[in-house]
Amino acid sequence: MSLRHQINLRIILTSLMILVLGGAVAVWQARTAVSKEIDSSLNLAAQLIQLNFPQGGQSAVDVGTWLPRFVSLEQTRHLHIQLQKASGEVLRFSAVPKHISDAPPTWFVSLVSAQYPDVGQQVTTADGQQLTLIIRADPIDEISEAWKESRAFFVSLCVMALLTFCAVNLVFKKAFQAIAVIVDGVAAIGQGHYRQKLPDFAIQEYDQIAKAINHLTEVLDAAQQENTALTLHSLQIQEEERQHLSQELHDELGQSLTAIKVMAVTAKNPQADTGQITDTIISICDHLIAVVRSMMRHLHPLVLAELGLKATLEDLLNHWADRQPGLAVTLHCDDAVDLLPTAMTIQLFRVVQECLTNIVRHAEASEASVRLEIRDGKQLCLAIADNGQGCTLANLKAGFGLLGMRERIKSLGGDFSIDTQAQQGLRISAIIPLS
Repeated sequence: MSLRHQINLRIILTSLMILVLGGAVAVWQARTAVSKEIDSSLNLAAQLIQLNFPQGGQSAVDVGTWLPRFVSLEQTRHLHIQLQKASGEVLRFSAVPKHISDAPPTWFVSLVSAQYPDVGQQVTTADGQQLTLIIRADPIDEISEAWKESRAFFVSLCVMALLTFCAVNLVFKKAFQAIAVIVDGVAAIGQGHYRQKLPDFAIQEYDQIAKAINHLTEVLDAAQQENTALTLHSLQIQEEERQHLSQELHDELGQSLTAIKVMAVTAKNPQADTGQITDTIISICDHLIAVVRSMMRHLHPLVLAELGLKATLEDLLNHWADRQPGLAVTLHCDDAVDLLPTAMTIQLFRVVQECLTNIVRHAEASEASVRLEIRDGKQLCLAIADNGQGCTLANLKAGFGLLGMRERIKSLGGDFSIDTQAQQGLRISAIIPLS
């Protein structure tokens, strides 16, 4: 069931409960009002009778004169007054009942009515005849008035419930329209349309949600652009590496192998200087070995698989120390890093390698430090710092090296952060969970 139908169902049930409760209250108030009115009329009639018959009904009374005046009183309109002879014959003296155009229904009369006691009084007429004055409650007129009031109250209650239902539905219709716009926007984001923005909403809560989603799309769009640029850059580097490898194979291996072949053909000549040819071939082979080792180091450090990450980092720092004597690099590395998975060690090595390359190329630093330690067996902490010229935020976003390092750390489930200020160096920190 949709949210709209659930809300409408709850509103209808609540309205019905309110109507039932309101109807019960209206019936109870009508019953109370009728009872009070009838009791008041009966009490008044009893008091009037006691005033007119102070001697317990022994005085002679002109019934023909007194009773019509008594019946015509407004307070007796809810009473049924009659005289009864000793023989049982009834003489009616009640006023002519009013015609009720809008009579209350039987069920309402039964709910509102109650049992009212009769009031009786013995009277003696002027001619000495003994009669009994009987006053009975006749609440139909008061019940009719109560019915009209209760019906007006109930109709007002129904109108209010209907207006409330319509008002709530109008409000929720507007809210659901906003929800539909947000859902469509989120669906578009799910399909990769990160530049699609949600509009502003009049409802504050929906407007806050829309702004949060728009901010999310901006972040996702920026991340997508960075990933696309990084992918293109990686493909470009891959092609450049292949071209460089092809050039190295052609220039070094191809020429050296051709030279060896020429020397071997020359050695077939009986007059050739075999010793010199042999020395030349040995020299060429040594050169080839150096070239192949350099290529292998560039493609993948074999010492990483043979001796572990710590020895590889020490070899890397020694390599940079030979090439950059003006840069002092210190290394603090726990021995336990050699027990890390191979997939993690190669990523960490590439991050350190890229950092040192950036320091040499851009930082103009005289000191740098690399710290790699394991804390409590749960976290691997990497920190690389230099005392160079630092970097601006624009350059940080524009560089593919830092972006590539960030992606490597994220691939390991870690957090990557950069802290830099002008002329105060740069610090790169990474925390990687180990469990």
